[in-house]
Amino acid sequence: LAFPGAIRDGAVDREALRRAVLGNPAALRRLERIVHPLVRAEERRFLAAARRRGRPLAVLDIPLLFETRGERRCDAVVVVTAPAPEQRKRVLARPGMTPERLNAILKRQTPDPLRRARADHLVRSGLSRHNTRRQILALLERYA
Repeated sequence: LAFPGAIRDGAVDREALRRAVLGNPAALRRLERIVHPLVRAEERRFLAAARRRGRPLAVLDIPLLFETRGERRCDAVVVVTAPAPEQRKRVLARPGMTPERLNAILKRQTPDPLRRARADHLVRSGLSRHNTRRQILALLERYA
């Protein structure tokens, strides 16, 4: 068992797993070697099902897209972005999120300016939900 303290009642205790890998690069790499192939397999199943159904568009939400070179598997990349203070506010409002945990996450991610530069399209979510929705609908019309 790779992370014995992270199993409780036959299920993954996500908080214990998070603690096991936080600040431990070797443990994080071990976890990624376990999880990433499973995620990729599910991605392939999802895309195959979309093709079988004749869907003109399939959307993948990949948190570490650039870090894992996932953009190579995509026809187009859309980056959803918000000003840093708004982003922090939103993330810190999530249950169990702390400033320390957010900082650890941000250290692993491609900085927002670089993500924006590598995107084919940007959705700026720092304004109203209505505005964000309009941007997404425009992209759907373009690709679907």
